[in-house]
Formats: sequence, C-alpha cells, structure tokens
Amino acid sequence: MLSPEAFLAVVRDAPLVAIDLLVEDGEGNMLVGLRRNQPARGWWFVPGGRVRKGEPLAVALRRISEGELALGLGLEDCRLDGVYEHHYTTNFAEAEAIATHYVVLAYRVRLAHPPALRADGQHQELRWLSPEQLRSDPAVHPYTRAYAR
Repeated sequence: MLSPEAFLAVVRDAPLVAIDLLVEDGEGNMLVGLRRNQPARGWWFVPGGRVRKGEPLAVALRRISEGELALGLGLEDCRLDGVYEHHYTTNFAEAEAIATHYVVLAYRVRLAHPPALRADGQHQELRWLSPEQLRSDPAVHPYTRAYAR
C-alpha cells in the first residue's frame, strides 16, 4: 500500500484502473450506494474499487465485491459490460488542482435472490433502483446513469 502522499502523486500523474460492480436483482434493479468519499461524495453510485498493481482482475473483483458487499464474486459470475472513462475535478485527499482519471472495467452480475447487504465505509446507505430511477434521479451520478439499460 502506498502512503497517502505517494498515492496522491499517482492520482496527479496517471490514470487509475478500477472495477465498477453493476449488481442487479432478479427484476433488473441496480444496487447503488450513497458515497461518503471523494471523488463523487454525496452521489448515488455503483460499488467498485481500484485494481492494485500486480493484482489479477479475478482477485481484484473478488476483493472488491467482498469488501464492499460481502459477496465473493468471481469473473465467472459476471460479464464485462464495457470499459469506461471517469474524470473528476476532485481527488480522494481533496487536494487542490489535482483531478482524478479512472479507466473503469464495469462488470454486470444478476443475483436472482440477493442476500441482505449492508453499507460499508464507502457508502452511507445502499438501495436498489430501477433502470428508470437510475436515469431520472438527479442524485444518481451521471457515470452511474450511463449503466442503466
């Protein structure tokens, strides 16, 4: 793990690779969480996280799904929805004049019978939204709106 100062230098100088989890219930509603942290604090956003250097995607997907949702998802459980770019004017440290650039691998999974989920340190609360709610709710971040089908 990098120190906050070293990681801020990475954020300043390079794009980050991340995974977004597009978790749907049996009726096509998508799971979103109210973000606590920058970037995107205060927005409803899908769960996700960064891929660590040297970490295989399968390991990253499992770590992120376990850490954020207590679900041990594997690559075989999901399908790649697409590759996206997310650009923010802010950063995790709220340092001035340092933007954040993510290259995001979005993985979609449908859980016919989703388990009870609890919010983690990244999210104040979790909720399920229909595709229409994702598209129309102004509190849903535009990057998450783009995942609505």
